[in-house]
Amino acid sequence: MALDWRNFVARRVAMLFEDGDVINLGIGLPTLIPNHIPPGLNVTLQGENGVLGLGPAPPLHEINKDVFDAGGAWATLNPGGSFFDSATSFALIRGGHVDITVLGALQVDKEGNLANWMVPGKLMAGYGGAMDLITCAGKVIVAMEHTNKGDPKIFNKCSFPLTGVHCVDIIVTNLALIEVTKEGLVVKEIAPDTTEEQLKAATEADLIIPNDLKVMSIY
Repeated sequence: MALDWRNFVARRVAMLFEDGDVINLGIGLPTLIPNHIPPGLNVTLQGENGVLGLGPAPPLHEINKDVFDAGGAWATLNPGGSFFDSATSFALIRGGHVDITVLGALQVDKEGNLANWMVPGKLMAGYGGAMDLITCAGKVIVAMEHTNKGDPKIFNKCSFPLTGVHCVDIIVTNLALIEVTKEGLVVKEIAPDTTEEQLKAATEADLIIPNDLKVMSIY
């Protein structure tokens, strides 16, 4: 059975991790990533709500209502995992101990600017921890759907209030894996059954498409 696009993106992101990485997972799509960590890969997943060592989602009959991720979904804890207060959680982040953060986005642009906390004119929940994460984590990966109801989410310039400037390193969507470089947005992989023309039509930003473009794979 084919994976839905959210789990496809989550699994592709998980394949970017390396042994020993400490990885913060934001709310939304990134919370699916613990279900897709490749076998044998030794990483530590952190939720800013105060948990280190997140594991995959539990089956319904094994839910522990005291264990949940940053998005409030039920989670599991791997052996050696721990819980702590919010102050300790952000000390971990601000102290530079997080190698990678994976976040959702409302908009990203070709300069690596990120807007993920506010849609102008709509009620907002607040900044969350994203500003701390994009400033202090070693690498920032955006995981999201490529468009919003058909409208582009990757721009030449963000129009929404920014969460951070020049902070995004990699964008993984249901259509492509894109690296943010000084030259612009370089498409490293394109999703199966997606053409370059379709990708360009779904993206406002200019894209650099190399001759050796690969097809995204989750296996």
